[in-house]
Amino acid sequence: MIEVDARAGVDVSVIVPVHNCRPYLDRCLTSLLIQRVAKEIVVVDDGSVDGSAELADLYASCHPRVVRVVHRQASGGAGAPRNTGLSMARGRYVFFCDADDYLGPEALERMLAMADRNGSDIVLGKIVGHGRKAPVSMFRQSADRAPLEDSAVYNSLSCFKLFRREMLERHSIRFDEKLLVGEDIVFTTHAYCHAGVISVVADYDCYHLVDRPDGSSIMQRPESRDPLAWLRMIKKPIELMVNHVRPGPLRDHLLRRHFRMDAFARLGRPFLEACEVERKEIAAEVADMCDRWMTEGVRDRLGAVDRSRIAALEDIDRLVRLAHIELAVVRRGLTGLRWDEGDTGLAVTGRVALDALEPDRHPEIVTGGVTLLLRPRQPSAGQQEVTLPVIRQGEEFAGVIDVGALSSGVWDVHVAVECEGVIRTARLGADRDGQIARPAPRMIGGTIALPYFTRPYGNLSIDVGGHVVTPSGVVRLVRSRWAAGHRLVLDGEITMGAITPDVRAMRRLVWRERSSGDERRAPVTARASGAFTARQAFGRLGAGTWDAYLELDLGGPPVRLRIEAEAELVAPPSTWWRGAALRTVKPYATAGKGRLSAMVRTSGPKAFLRRLLR
Repeated sequence: MIEVDARAGVDVSVIVPVHNCRPYLDRCLTSLLIQRVAKEIVVVDDGSVDGSAELADLYASCHPRVVRVVHRQASGGAGAPRNTGLSMARGRYVFFCDADDYLGPEALERMLAMADRNGSDIVLGKIVGHGRKAPVSMFRQSADRAPLEDSAVYNSLSCFKLFRREMLERHSIRFDEKLLVGEDIVFTTHAYCHAGVISVVADYDCYHLVDRPDGSSIMQRPESRDPLAWLRMIKKPIELMVNHVRPGPLRDHLLRRHFRMDAFARLGRPFLEACEVERKEIAAEVADMCDRWMTEGVRDRLGAVDRSRIAALEDIDRLVRLAHIELAVVRRGLTGLRWDEGDTGLAVTGRVALDALEPDRHPEIVTGGVTLLLRPRQPSAGQQEVTLPVIRQGEEFAGVIDVGALSSGVWDVHVAVECEGVIRTARLGADRDGQIARPAPRMIGGTIALPYFTRPYGNLSIDVGGHVVTPSGVVRLVRSRWAAGHRLVLDGEITMGAITPDVRAMRRLVWRERSSGDERRAPVTARASGAFTARQAFGRLGAGTWDAYLELDLGGPPVRLRIEAEAELVAPPSTWWRGAALRTVKPYATAGKGRLSAMVRTSGPKAFLRRLLR
């Protein structure tokens, strides 16, 4: 633990608002004390009456150079105590941590390192939820610089981040003390508007967001989820943002977040749970937001269901149907999966339907077209999702995936259902008949295609080229012998179940030194039957133990298979002089698995004489 006093430099001021959270405070403060940075912990007791204040004072008495406590009258929200803590902070950076949450042991160390390396104004550390939903989109990978317009960082408007204090002070960024819900959204939106560099730490669980079993936190109370109150609150940060960001692509990108996550989200489940009068009020608030801030740039960034909602804001019944369609469960099942005989098509049969919530109360939902949708898991240049037609009868459908038309990569299979202009998609395969087995791999134009079911969910995907599914095969040594030039000649054959790799697929023989990882490659002469011949000049290999592999090109990453060998088929050792050094090469089959390796030794005249005299 690093402790500092008032005369020393403070890197991070951690501000902890506390109100009646005694059962969680120990874990929170302990997680902060073990952070390996120069820190101070400012605990602001907001009128606690459950022993939290006394516990905070105990921590301050035990760690007087690190923990400071201030007591104030209860404000009813987190904004006022956070502002109090911010006014007391001395650190270069500040971090806000709620008293019922906690940090990972290396959280501040990693975020501070990221900030110092990049001159960051804001650093987002990965948030994980414990009984509560945590944001995901902005934590897919770490980023030294995550521009607002080209990333998902603005999706996260909580204040659980590392902020440069000088930026907060220069722009008078503070929490809105009048708001009991959303005060951190206003604060973080304001900070984003002035941040020059925003960074993301996504490879470590920094902030642990905890659900209180008693539901006593502000965000767990029913009034915090009131859709009308939320819509009226969210207009304040939107107004703040548009006053700082001029019209254009960046503003449209930020507005899209507010419309999708704040406005149109209230036209989903909260809309169905509202009464008739409340539904009209919710629609009116969303319509007002659209009148004020909806642009063509924002509209172009929205999905089909949200564009349909914009057109239906004066039609409450239509909004209800759209909510039911969006929230309906896509009930689907895979009933058949096989290769077409002698073709590159993968035949898929299944069933699909939409099951609406509250089946006795929802309006009739009539589904339209059904298609299969193939999405590249990690799209490369030129790769786009592929839509395939199916034949449909009731809930049953049948289609064929032309695997030969797919480029190299992993393709995830979805089923898509159209309903009143809204497309609902879902992964296919997890619910399948027990008799359905994974189809065997198939070679298509020199590329291997491997249908498989993902783990742990069991969804159907197609690996074209062997990117995540390692192609299986057996390479056997048929004969080996020494030839001129101290070349070890290997005759072998490869089998890969029912498929035979193309002669162009057998790229080369690779000898890899077991300790150093050094490699030597030799060309391969391949034949259509799966047989091959390779020659390795062992004069090029240094001392060590070398393992033999056959390397294949199956349309994706190179595939290496160890060469299996029976001891009687392995050539005898060979010894020769090279200058003043004696070189000995001993091919052998390894114990147990019987794989081809070779031991190479070199020795000078003295070592050779010692060996002879033993």
